[in-house]
Amino acid sequence: MPGPFRLVEGGALGKLRRGYHCADCDEPHGEMFHLSSWAPDPWTGPEQYEPNHALRLEGDFLSEDFCVLGGQYFFVRCVLPIPVHGMDEEFGFGCWGTLKRENFEIYVDHFDTGRVPPQAPFFSWLCNSLKPFDLREPLACTMQPRAERQRPHLHVTAPEHPLAAAQRDGISPEEVLRYYTVHGHRPA
Repeated sequence: MPGPFRLVEGGALGKLRRGYHCADCDEPHGEMFHLSSWAPDPWTGPEQYEPNHALRLEGDFLSEDFCVLGGQYFFVRCVLPIPVHGMDEEFGFGCWGTLKRENFEIYVDHFDTGRVPPQAPFFSWLCNSLKPFDLREPLACTMQPRAERQRPHLHVTAPEHPLAAAQRDGISPEEVLRYYTVHGHRPA
């Protein structure tokens, strides 16, 4: 009797599970990886991170986890998770979401404790264009902080948006490879 149905390990699924050599950057990429935005799209300051402990709520500030613009706009580095058919782990876009100042301060106060703020989740705007979606305006999301200093998850709130559909229904391994390709990591 034949065994249970199993996905074929070749093709896109195999590349995501075993890795591949990149035709664009000429480097090996092991297994599935997240794509990330270096800073929120509105950031025009230097391409240099400051340490988190130097966080300032006035002026401009950018670290690996926090961003402040003009003392008026507050951002947190997040992950927008997307399930992938046939994979145990999720694909993620590393991106930046906004928080109003009050929620930003609450988030920062809980950041080093490893605990989720009891006020969470928070309303947020996704502030990166995320190829191939080519977002022209910020996209409404829910930001869910996570324990143990893991980056918060962003979930798109507009159910008809393609990113919301991807989060809800998942995407194929071929679609992940398409995302890699438009971000300069084309499989050889």
